[in-house]
Amino acid sequence: MYLNKAIVIGNLTRDPEIRSLPSGIKVCSFSLATNRVWKDKNGARQESTDYHNVVVFGRQAETVAQYMKKGSSILVEGRMQTRSWDDKTSGEKKYRTEIVADRTQFGPKSGGSSETVQDSDSSKASSVKEKEGLDTIEYPEEDINPEDIPF
Repeated sequence: MYLNKAIVIGNLTRDPEIRSLPSGIKVCSFSLATNRVWKDKNGARQESTDYHNVVVFGRQAETVAQYMKKGSSILVEGRMQTRSWDDKTSGEKKYRTEIVADRTQFGPKSGGSSETVQDSDSSKASSVKEKEGLDTIEYPEEDINPEDIPF
């Protein structure tokens, strides 16, 4: 049995580029950065970034190109694929490994609040009233004892 599955969550490093195949199918390509943080032997914080090339086809390609931009957070699920071609200028063989996405899911919007800031006092008052009207969850103040959990 073989398995070729890639799942990455990261931020776009550039705006998506959309093109069309001769058959009319849309193709969107973008690059995604994933960060990894760990502590080394000495306890010092280390960080590294990996970059992934992603290709999306069809309706999803149009949606990604429309709503995503540099810095946007996205989850990509798909398969790894390496393709090769001969470079026209140098004649040497080039390789590119990329994730061919089966599914994409947009992450939270960056920049915090999705509200637009306006100078009008009436708009500030109405947005405060809207926030107060939202249902909120009240959590109990006491700590949960793990021994009370029945499983």
